[in-house]
Formats: sequence, C-alpha cells, structure tokens
Amino acid sequence: MLNAYMNGIFPMAESKDYDKIVWIEPRLRGVIPLNLFHTSRSLKRHIKQNNSIVRYDKNFDLVLNGCARRDETWINSTLIDTYKSLFTNGYAHSVEVFEHNKLVGGLFGVSINGAFFGESMYSESTNASKIALKFLTERLKNNGYSLFDTQFISEHLKSLGAIEITQEEYLRLLKSALRQEVTNAFY
Repeated sequence: MLNAYMNGIFPMAESKDYDKIVWIEPRLRGVIPLNLFHTSRSLKRHIKQNNSIVRYDKNFDLVLNGCARRDETWINSTLIDTYKSLFTNGYAHSVEVFEHNKLVGGLFGVSINGAFFGESMYSESTNASKIALKFLTERLKNNGYSLFDTQFISEHLKSLGAIEITQEEYLRLLKSALRQEVTNAFY
C-alpha cells in the first residue's frame, strides 16, 4: 500500500460490504496548499466557545471507526485492518477533536516523508472536521511538509482552501515531497 501512495495511487472499496479493493489514480487531484488554508472568524470563535481540544494519534481506532461508520463509505474491513497495521507501524495517523471532553470528530491519513495523504474524516459536531483540518494543516506546515493530498475535492474542502490540480502536477509535487526530510508532525 505504501508503494501505491508513493506512486500517486490510493485504495478504496465500492462499499463497506464489498470485499475487493479498487486502486484509484484520478486525472484531477485535490490538495490543500499548506499556506492557503482558510480559517474563518466563525471557526475561530467556535473553537474558543466549545473548548475544542485537538489530539494526535491517541484514539486512532475510534477515528477510523467513526469514518467507516457512515451509511455510504469506501472503507471496508480489509482497509480497516490495513490502516490499523499502518498505524502500528507509524505511517497512519489520526487527528482527534474533543469538545467538552467528548470526541466529536476527526480525520485520519497516511504520512510518508513530506507528504500527508488525507483519507477520511467524520464529524459529530458542526465544525469538527474543519477543526481537524485546521490543526493538521498548521502542524504539517510547521514540521516542513509540502504536500497535503485530499485525493478528491469537495465544496467543503474548497471553502477551506483546497484546489484541484492535474495528476501530472500532483506527481511532480509528490516526488518532491517524498524526497523531503521532515519532523514527524505526530509526535
């Protein structure tokens, strides 16, 4: 799986009940340029008012299961087991958002050198996924990462600064990011 990521390919299942893994290499790719992430005033206010706390890699299984729990998901049992193994080996990571001491959302992804491959996020609170993205983006930027891959792009991600690039441009950025030595953002 790591080799796939390093070559611009990522896994998905057609549904949580579908056993087979499909390998995806889209012609257009979503990325969040680390210097373009947009934090609105209302999000800053929400973080303060709700005592939002962000933790990293403390509740990986809960975040993974939260992402896989949706009615329509691409995360099947094979991928759950694979991401747990990647977490055990230091490649998969989670960002966890707590409000009033309760886990309300987060995201997980895979990190290889200067590239972070965002896989999925979930939210039980209005802004939990935005908060996770905000803190992750800051942490990646501060630790020397250069690529935050979101795979696809959505209106939600666009509102936060995500852009869409060609696969050719993505592979150029990926190649550079994989050569980078960075400070691990999750320790």
